[in-house]
Amino acid sequence: MTLSLDERLNQILPRITSRDFLDSKGLGNEIGFWVFDYPPERELDVRDFFNSTVLPALGKKDPVFNVATVDLLQLVTGLLEDRKLLDKTLEMQKNKGDDSTLAALRSVLKEDKLAQKIASQFQIDTLDLMILTGVGAVYPMLRTHTLLSALHPIMGNTPLLMFFPGRYDGHSLRLFNILSEDHYYRAFRLVPETT
Repeated sequence: MTLSLDERLNQILPRITSRDFLDSKGLGNEIGFWVFDYPPERELDVRDFFNSTVLPALGKKDPVFNVATVDLLQLVTGLLEDRKLLDKTLEMQKNKGDDSTLAALRSVLKEDKLAQKIASQFQIDTLDLMILTGVGAVYPMLRTHTLLSALHPIMGNTPLLMFFPGRYDGHSLRLFNILSEDHYYRAFRLVPETT
C-alpha cells in the first residue's frame, strides 16, 4: 500500500520517539542517521507540520525529550556573519554572480567545518535526537551527503534525522528530484512510501 505524504508525516512522531529509534535498534551496527524525504513542492506543508506538530509535541514529552534542530541556512549565514563575510558575500554575488561566489566560499563552507560548528553549538552526547532542516535553502552552497559524512564521527550514538526535499532511495540523495544523484548509503528512510 502506498502512503500519502500526510500519512507519512503522521508517522514521524511515533517513530522518532520510540525506544527502538532512540537506541538505534535493528540497524546492524550502523549509525542512526535517518532521512525523511518528500516531494519538494510540498516544502511548505512539511515545514508547517514540523513547526506546528512535531516540535511542540517533542517539547511536551515526559520525561523531557532533548532535541536540537539545526536549520542549515541559519547555520551557514551565522558562520558567514561570525567571519564578517555575509555582506561581502551578498555583494560578490550581486557583482560577480553565483559561480564566483560559490568558488570563493568553498573553503569557508567546507562540510567538516560546518560539522564542527554544529558540534560546538550542542552537547551532542546529551541529545536524544538532532534534526537537520533547510537542506534545499542551502543548495548549492552545501552538499548534504558530504555534511552527513562529516557528522558521522561527531554524532556518536545520537540519532540524526534530516528532512530532505527530494528523493532518497537508500543509496543516493536526489535533491529536488531533478539534480544528479549524490551517493550516500549510510542513512535509512524514516518512513517509506509503501508499507
